[in-house]
Amino acid sequence: MNGDPRVVVVGAGAMGRITVKDLFETARGFRIVVADYDRSAAHKLARSFASPRVRAAQVDVTDVAATTRLLKGAFAVVNAVQYQHNVPVMKAALAAGAHYTDLGGLFHVTRKQLEWHARFRKKGLLALLGMGAAPGTTNLLARDAADRMDEVHEIHVQVGGVDLAAASGSSPMGSSYSIQTILEEASRPAAVFTGGRFRFVPPMSGVKDVLFPDPVGLRRPALTIHSEVATLPLAYRRKGLRECTFAIAFEEELTDRLRFLRAIGVNSLEPVEVGRKKVVPQEVLLALLRRMPKPSASTEPPKQYEVIRAVVRGVMGGHAVEETIDCHVTGMPGWGFGIDVDTGCPPSIAVQMIAAGEITARGVLAPERAVPCEPYFAQLSRRGMTVRRPERSAATVRSARFETVGPN
Repeated sequence: MNGDPRVVVVGAGAMGRITVKDLFETARGFRIVVADYDRSAAHKLARSFASPRVRAAQVDVTDVAATTRLLKGAFAVVNAVQYQHNVPVMKAALAAGAHYTDLGGLFHVTRKQLEWHARFRKKGLLALLGMGAAPGTTNLLARDAADRMDEVHEIHVQVGGVDLAAASGSSPMGSSYSIQTILEEASRPAAVFTGGRFRFVPPMSGVKDVLFPDPVGLRRPALTIHSEVATLPLAYRRKGLRECTFAIAFEEELTDRLRFLRAIGVNSLEPVEVGRKKVVPQEVLLALLRRMPKPSASTEPPKQYEVIRAVVRGVMGGHAVEETIDCHVTGMPGWGFGIDVDTGCPPSIAVQMIAAGEITARGVLAPERAVPCEPYFAQLSRRGMTVRRPERSAATVRSARFETVGPN
């Protein structure tokens, strides 16, 4: 790699701004381009760094040719826009000769992206799919346990968090993550891998009590559609993986709202007639939410805590074992960010690891097939995200074959 590598971050929103900040602070030799359809948003974010290392660009990612021109000569692109645009940005990265990473594809898009593996490998490029918190860190927690086992039978990913000082006047959906993605997770059938086969179950079903470490405590994660379930079964099928699920515990108030919206059909993708027109309820809901005033910026850093977990069951040395590996996230108050750093920082870490030769795999790959755990976990630690490995326990394994689908 010659000179100062240029990294293009597509998307100047909640996650993109964290990725840009991380690159700026921890990859001093990198030049950064912030690109967004909203020219003013890109320029505002770039200007906030007051540095010639960061510049802005306008791009419409649905225009593959224009995106290719923007990426020409870049070392890598971080795709931080809605997952529906993953494939067009990947096409542009391939044409431009740039490495690629994104934040996930909600199972179905991830599966489509995997079809590009041979083309990226032929050009000596890596497209790293789902390199955020979940998917991303979750996949590597699972890998850390699974790679040490002789057989891997079950992988269950669970996420729980708590807002220790919920701000008044916050978003009506009570989350800093993409409202559109949350609505889709709550309304689309959840993918599970059970009995060695992919199945789909009702969204936000399979609820079970899970005790996370303090201060998160007892939460009730529910199954939602996620990309971990699209890739982990492929990575560990030769080790005998039969069961894989993803479950997340949103804040209780948000969970209640999501269930209510689904119950009355407002979060549906099925068109309904209103007068003489047909409208999609979820699209109307999104339009209304986007019109609402944004919460006033707080001068106090968020006080949040999240635990990202992988529970892996298998066989080691002839004995059934179970490992639970957690990543604890408290945010980065010095940067003014809460737990969103666990999604926004990993793409920056991955790009730097590719540049440093710590990630050498090529093709279209999920994190568990490309990213070495130890150096990645060390980088998380630098950012206040701590991986904790409790002592391995003999598994009192009962089958996770589901009558009520969910992690055991």
